[in-house]
Amino acid sequence: MTEPTACRLMVIVEEDTVFNHKPLYQEIVRRAHDSGLAGASAFRGIEGFGSSRDMHTTRILSLTAQLPVMILIIDSEQKVRDFLPQLDELDVRGVVALDEVEIVWPGHAPKAVQ
Repeated sequence: MTEPTACRLMVIVEEDTVFNHKPLYQEIVRRAHDSGLAGASAFRGIEGFGSSRDMHTTRILSLTAQLPVMILIIDSEQKVRDFLPQLDELDVRGVVALDEVEIVWPGHAPKAVQ
């Protein structure tokens, strides 16, 4: 039996990026929820660097609010692709990546993503 597949959207933005006076990552998760996507989560990075090559870290000697936040959204490919224009509306300037993922429920029979 073939395992069900889905699409994973990964968006990485800086923690201090805002949209309408709220953190951008919160707005992305809210819009994903409002769009009926299967799930979305935001994760705060503890250290990283981007195209600027500047290191951002949670270490006390480097007080920065520009830590990376990664938002992961998983649903069917069509639903995820239909959501992409929302990122354009939000003028997302971070990393945006799509990939196919295999859905696995340990101890349970696989279920198809609707």
